[in-house]
Amino acid sequence: MGHRFARPELLHQALTHSSYANEAGALALGNERLEFLGDAVLGLSVAELLMAAFPEASEGELSRARAQAVNQAALAARAQALGMDELVLLGKSERNNAGREKPSILADLFEAVLGALYLDGGFEKARAFVAREFAAELRSASAVQRDAKTRLQEVLQAAGRAQPHYVTVSETGPPHARAFRVEARVGETVYGAGAGRSKQAAEQAAALDALRALADETS
Repeated sequence: MGHRFARPELLHQALTHSSYANEAGALALGNERLEFLGDAVLGLSVAELLMAAFPEASEGELSRARAQAVNQAALAARAQALGMDELVLLGKSERNNAGREKPSILADLFEAVLGALYLDGGFEKARAFVAREFAAELRSASAVQRDAKTRLQEVLQAAGRAQPHYVTVSETGPPHARAFRVEARVGETVYGAGAGRSKQAAEQAAALDALRALADETS
């Protein structure tokens, strides 16, 4: 992360899942509060970075770009890339149920660690970390991404192809934190796939993935 914690107990708490804390009783604090804080820090950081990068974008366009950049799948991937999945403290039930591989746990873990970084190093440290980790996603938040579904329709129409349709292939997580995975198909052919916390966000992600695939076809 590029940061040495002055208060390592914050990082320890961030890496402590509620299942472990519940088993340990009063001896451990879970990471839910840090996750709550990290979610706010992440949202503010990404919103500020997007506004600076796209000064002409509307509120709706910025919201879609933010949802695409920081969806559950993206956060879980970051947690794994940083090795957080190997360090998280899980209770027996989660350890026995592949808790280290669950996108919901990993995404929450990333946010908790970000919350700990904010408390230990301040907002600028946290913002710089977010900017580094999501550089590729923020660079790709172009006009195409702002409404990828519309752009995909236009590209396919110009090429004389059938219009796309979207198929939800999985829906996981509790009601307050659903995670959707959607495929963008033309006929029976899958051209793109994407994930998000809503069907709309997942469809936009799938459309963007399909646009990239079509661009590769013609390059």
